[in-house]
Amino acid sequence: MQRVLCIALLSFLVLTGCSSTKLAYRYADWGIVWWVDDYVPMTSQQESRLEQDIRDLRQWHCSTELPLYSQWLGQLKSDVRAGNLDQSVIAGHQETLFAFFQPLVNRAKPAVTGLLASLSDEQVQQLAANMENSQEELEAEFLGDSPEETRAARAERTGERVERWLGSLNERQRKTVNAWSDARGEQTKIWLEGRRNWQQALLEALEQRRSEDFADRISYLIDNNEEVRGDRYQQMMSESRMAMAALMADLLQQADQRHLDHLVDRATELEKDFDTLACVSEGTESRTS
Repeated sequence: MQRVLCIALLSFLVLTGCSSTKLAYRYADWGIVWWVDDYVPMTSQQESRLEQDIRDLRQWHCSTELPLYSQWLGQLKSDVRAGNLDQSVIAGHQETLFAFFQPLVNRAKPAVTGLLASLSDEQVQQLAANMENSQEELEAEFLGDSPEETRAARAERTGERVERWLGSLNERQRKTVNAWSDARGEQTKIWLEGRRNWQQALLEALEQRRSEDFADRISYLIDNNEEVRGDRYQQMMSESRMAMAALMADLLQQADQRHLDHLVDRATELEKDFDTLACVSEGTESRTS
């Protein structure tokens, strides 16, 4: 349910992780509805309202936000081609990405608040149970039997994400990723602790979902996400952002020409999709199909 509160972000996450941007974007709304159903079985009225809210959100997003993504990708390609890849430039691109999130979240708040306010007592109980099950599954998946296993799994995940943009890493880059992961300490554990803290705060807010200030409570949870997750989480995220920018700068400095070409090609692919993706009404076939 935490991802429901950041429902608008799914579009961007899907876009950057799917081989067919336009197809993923067109059907992202149904994916969101299915995901919510996994946590809280909704009534037909709730489903209908959520589907309409998501269609409206997607229409706004593709007409208003996608052009900004395209501009960013153009600047990224320009910096890569110019060899302008030091840590300060990478950090700037990172901040640009973070800046995309807040307008999406703000736009989604009314839909999210409306859905949460409509939950019955039984639905809230189901939500609590399903979030706990999900938390336990993540802890089992991400926390290995030893710190060494946890670090190795984190290095593998990081490498896979980087390779989406750079292609297969060379030996030097793999060593850099492994060293970076080793230096992250208890980052995975802290992330999971923060996730549990935030979920508990959500459940506490849901106890007051009939109150006049419920929308303000949900808005606070969204806008102060890191604070709600705890001091350790806030410190970890601050350090992690700087460390990630440093990691990407190191990997780009260690890159072969094929890595830079792969990055430019990947950015070009997404940029073209953003430029040609049509915002169409329900039942209208996109000209970009």
